[in-house]
Amino acid sequence: MAESGTTVADLRREMRSAIDQSGYYPDLVSDALDTALTDEPVSSFLVHHEATFDRDELRRHVTVLALTPSRLLVSHTDENPPDDTSTTPYASASTEAVRLEKVDSVVVTRVVSDPATYKRGNGLREVVITIGWGAVSRLDLEPASCSDPECEADHGYTGTSSNDDFALRVSEAADGPEVVTQALAFAAALSDATAKHAH
Repeated sequence: MAESGTTVADLRREMRSAIDQSGYYPDLVSDALDTALTDEPVSSFLVHHEATFDRDELRRHVTVLALTPSRLLVSHTDENPPDDTSTTPYASASTEAVRLEKVDSVVVTRVVSDPATYKRGNGLREVVITIGWGAVSRLDLEPASCSDPECEADHGYTGTSSNDDFALRVSEAADGPEVVTQALAFAAALSDATAKHAH
């Protein structure tokens, strides 16, 4: 993430440096982003590298969020073991470009340790960013009921619908405090940008 005083032109180079530091197929990740970015400048970014275990295998995944003056880019790169389509391990990289006026929800969840002693800007244990732009909706249904405990009528269903296009969790323990701070800065930049592009 850019330090104060960094120019917009420097941010694209900083993003590439962060991708290189993640050590996860940096040329592939950068190529995928470059295709989507074209000539637009980057105004904020977040690089998140995650390793998970699938049975006995280590699987790595990198997510890059990039904000431009007009779009949110969401890039995912995954590695895969050999399968029916390949005799060697392979990786896939995908990038989705979302126009900022389409982003209708930016949810930031903060988890803190010992909230009674929380001081502004310190003590964050983890941050979850959830972004919705209408591509994926989640519908949670449950049987509806009334207040009469003797009622046996069918009241149908009740539920909630929410956008659930993208969620990213970063934690101080797994990713370090710098990445948590970067995630908050990216969320703030995205919230500001979507407010300016509101209908």
